[in-house]
Amino acid sequence: MSHRAPMPGGSSPLSDAFAAAALRDKPDSLPPGRLSPVSPLVHSRLPTPTSSSGSSGSAPPRPVRRGGDYHGVGEGFGPLIYTSCSSSAGGGGGGGASTATSALAAGAFPAGNICPSGRLPTTPPVPPPRAARRDVLGSGTGNYGHGSVVRARCAAPVSSSEDHASAVRMSAAASAEAEEVRRAGNEQYKNGCFEEALRLYDLALALCSDSAACRANRAAALIGLSRLGEAVAECEEAIRLDPSYGRAHQRLASLQIRLGRTADARKQIGMGGLQPDVVELHKLEAVEKHLGRFADARKIGNWKSALRECNAAIAAGADSCAMLFASRAEALLQINQLDEADLAISRASKLDCSSSCSQDMMLCGFQSNSYLYYVHAQVDIAFGRFDSAMSSMEKARKIDSGNVEVMAMHKNVRTVAQARTLGNELFHSGKFAEAFLAYGEGLKHHPANSVLYCNRAACMFKLGQWEKSIEDCNEALKIQPNYWKALLRRAASYGKIEQWADSVKDYEVLRRELPGDTEVAEGHFHALVALRSSRGEDVSNMKFGGEVEALVGAEQFQMATTLPGVSVVHFMAPLNQQCSDIAPFVDALCTRYPSVNFLKVDITENPTVTQLENVKTVPTFKIYKDGTRVMEMICPSHQLLESSLRQYEV
Repeated sequence: MSHRAPMPGGSSPLSDAFAAAALRDKPDSLPPGRLSPVSPLVHSRLPTPTSSSGSSGSAPPRPVRRGGDYHGVGEGFGPLIYTSCSSSAGGGGGGGASTATSALAAGAFPAGNICPSGRLPTTPPVPPPRAARRDVLGSGTGNYGHGSVVRARCAAPVSSSEDHASAVRMSAAASAEAEEVRRAGNEQYKNGCFEEALRLYDLALALCSDSAACRANRAAALIGLSRLGEAVAECEEAIRLDPSYGRAHQRLASLQIRLGRTADARKQIGMGGLQPDVVELHKLEAVEKHLGRFADARKIGNWKSALRECNAAIAAGADSCAMLFASRAEALLQINQLDEADLAISRASKLDCSSSCSQDMMLCGFQSNSYLYYVHAQVDIAFGRFDSAMSSMEKARKIDSGNVEVMAMHKNVRTVAQARTLGNELFHSGKFAEAFLAYGEGLKHHPANSVLYCNRAACMFKLGQWEKSIEDCNEALKIQPNYWKALLRRAASYGKIEQWADSVKDYEVLRRELPGDTEVAEGHFHALVALRSSRGEDVSNMKFGGEVEALVGAEQFQMATTLPGVSVVHFMAPLNQQCSDIAPFVDALCTRYPSVNFLKVDITENPTVTQLENVKTVPTFKIYKDGTRVMEMICPSHQLLESSLRQYEV
């Protein structure tokens, strides 16, 4: 094949024509089938040209870009790779295809990269940096330039790998930081600073939420703060994160023993691949034994034995079991230790019932925590808290409607509450006989109700049947020995039948229990006057209440301090600041203790009395009882003065 001579300037007519065609067709506007020197098409392995491809009328082979440049077979090009595309699939190869065919047939190709200027650069052009997201043409059967725009396949693995490596590095850094924070929390825990330890563990979990160690440590801090229900949840989460975490299993078992969940504790002991903790195992066995004995004692009504077994189970390790404290309250109630029963059920209510009373926990046939409400209702009604008792029984019935004891107690509480309400309405209407019958109806359903006995005693008092009133008060006091309303009613009834010694005795007990109660103080004073009068003693100088009386002269002082009862003498000086400061408190005591004689002596106006009593410092207080000095205090505090007065005034 002959070649034309090169044109001046080192170019040939064919190369000039090719360059002109390139200038006419811009790279971003070439029709399909034409060469686009800047389109970033990346092809996979392509078929090599055959002799039949040109003769069959199909589009001629096209050069394909490799490494950012288009390569041909001329000088300076790498191997040319062709694709064979049919004209029907190309959809408009047209004149562009013919031009390329002619050029190929002539074997004339430019001796360098294709560029719009037609001039060859001295160095290959460097492609501009591309964004991380590269859109390329998807593969298909159409001509060059056709297809869907998709994310570059070559970019995804690189980006994913980099992101994964970055995520791994960040995760490792967070884990290391979380471990440091956890260790700081451990130091606070060792020092007994559980709140601060808990705060640090929370911070560690914020950095690394899937740390089983942090969860277990957080449980330990919660135990130190007596938040056992939350501690159980943390242990369970630690085990979920790491089922083989033996320490979390052991801690959970220990918690379940304390909460009385013996069945759950037995499942946990020995899990996590560790040997069972011998101490915890012994605790579990002891709690199970005492719980079983309690159930047997309760079944036969041996309440003293039941109380003993409850106390033993609590001491053995179940010290946070709400059901056990409720059992203790029931036993105490049955042996008429109402105050202790009230304390026990209050303790049970303060415990975390949601954690200590799981839905599958049973005690003596009671489902879940219905037993707590059942016992609470019994204690409430014994103390006259009828509305609270009804509320508790409604909750118990809702939880455990199939329990015979619950349903029977619900009926009893409702009947007793209705009887008490009716009795109160009749009493306030002045229908004392009818009220007496109403209260009696309530006692048929709850024979150990001290409130109903006391209310019925009030009806008898109003009807003038004081002996019967005393009888009902005695019954109430058998059930609740420190029931002060029954004691006050009995003291008044004793006075009505002139049993003054018994009346004074009851009033003296009441004065100790209710030192500031004016009604009690007045009743005590009148009973004391009547008692001394019945014995023939002089009571003309006894008085009730009044102001602090100023004494002048030794004779008046001698007479005042020999009066029956208790007298308090305040030795004072008007210009002394301490005397002025304590004077208002003495006035208050005079009102609070009306049966006590309060006297004062001005040492500047009564030097004889001051010398006889050997008073050298003011304020000085002296207490006299029935003419005998029993106590002397120099510059006492308010608390000491009142406690000393209370000691002798009864």
